[in-house]
Amino acid sequence: MAITKTHPIKSTLKAALDYILNPEKTDGKLLASSFGCGMETADIEFAWTREMAGDRGTHLARHLIQSFAVGETTPEEAHKIGMELAEKILGGKYEFVLTTHVDKGHLHNHLIFNSVSFIDYKKYHSNKQSYYQIRRTSDRICKEHGLSVVEPGKDKGKSYIEYHAEKQGTSYKAKLKAAIDTLIPQVTDFEELIKRLQQMGYEVKRGKYISCRASDQERFTRLKTLGAAYAEEALKERISGVYRVRARPEQDDKRIRLVIDIENNIKAQQSAGYERWAKIHNLKQAAKTFNFLTENKIEYYSDLEQKIADIMTAHDAAAKAVREVEQNMGQLSLLLKHSTTYRKLKPLYEQYRKSSDKEKYLRGHESEIILFETAAKALKQMGVSKLPDPVKLKQDYTALSEKKNKLYEEYREAKKQMQEYGIIKKNVDSILYPSQSRAKEQER
Repeated sequence: MAITKTHPIKSTLKAALDYILNPEKTDGKLLASSFGCGMETADIEFAWTREMAGDRGTHLARHLIQSFAVGETTPEEAHKIGMELAEKILGGKYEFVLTTHVDKGHLHNHLIFNSVSFIDYKKYHSNKQSYYQIRRTSDRICKEHGLSVVEPGKDKGKSYIEYHAEKQGTSYKAKLKAAIDTLIPQVTDFEELIKRLQQMGYEVKRGKYISCRASDQERFTRLKTLGAAYAEEALKERISGVYRVRARPEQDDKRIRLVIDIENNIKAQQSAGYERWAKIHNLKQAAKTFNFLTENKIEYYSDLEQKIADIMTAHDAAAKAVREVEQNMGQLSLLLKHSTTYRKLKPLYEQYRKSSDKEKYLRGHESEIILFETAAKALKQMGVSKLPDPVKLKQDYTALSEKKNKLYEEYREAKKQMQEYGIIKKNVDSILYPSQSRAKEQER
């Protein structure tokens, strides 16, 4: 399981980069990579991009930390996962330095990226939406690598730190819930519950919602955020002994789900009620499955297998096409950055070369000269002998971006169909060949 957290860097960019690039932490810098910049000149290149953008903001960069469970992955795989995460969330638009630290009990990645894009000079906006996108992307990549993730929908609304704290029973919410659960059988009314919580050291704030705060806690916790059973009315009902769990209204679920192997399901063996529910569930899913086959004119098992093979081929082709376009966009973005830097700083570099006192000139323009030489070296490695037209480069980049979006839609649709037909095939196998299906499942 990977845990992610991010924070802005406002004044210590060079120090932060030096810290994450520490050879003792990164296996002699073997576990260090960069994109759009040199690892040793990243702070200068970040600053140049911000200057080109006319950015006068307080955020110099952002620092993302991705931590892994002990023993769940290797340093090399953790670094690869970090690179995949950086490529997905930054889209080849922001310079970054990525390192994997091996000096602690658990592996963790440090990703420092520029606060401004070197493609369109737009600022990176960090908010809840962007953070949850990072979390979802990290979870998906970890799952693809066989690592565990926080289950979707479970412990909804918790931060990763809070999730793990609660697992250990150390979070403020977990302690508050435990205190309330302990007190409810001992009190006679809601006011006594509040009084007993105050005696335990909790500060209680009344208002539209009642909130509590432990002595060493920074913010108040609304009781209703602990769960439906901890809202004020629910607590009063629990104290009086008349509380009952409100079942959520059933929604018409049109999705096709897997049928349940009742014979080998422990819960079905232990609960007659669950067994009855499972039988009804299986009947519904069987009906949905065969309706799906009829609607899609699939009459034979071989037709189903061929359809799945065609979808997998389309899925793999779309995924490959997306990767190729992303690689082309990455190369084009670097070409755009280095050619722009080269063009803007070449007059200054020519003055430096003609200067009679190069050391004095260098002292006043060291950063610009380093940037120019870095750009010139990169362009030479790319095989560029003539500077490309920046307008044409931007047009090509925009065209590739549009192509990528179109291909990604095709990829998502193929992936959705692959998952859907995968469930259909498993249901058909379970219904037509139950014993063989169970044997295959046990073998897997």
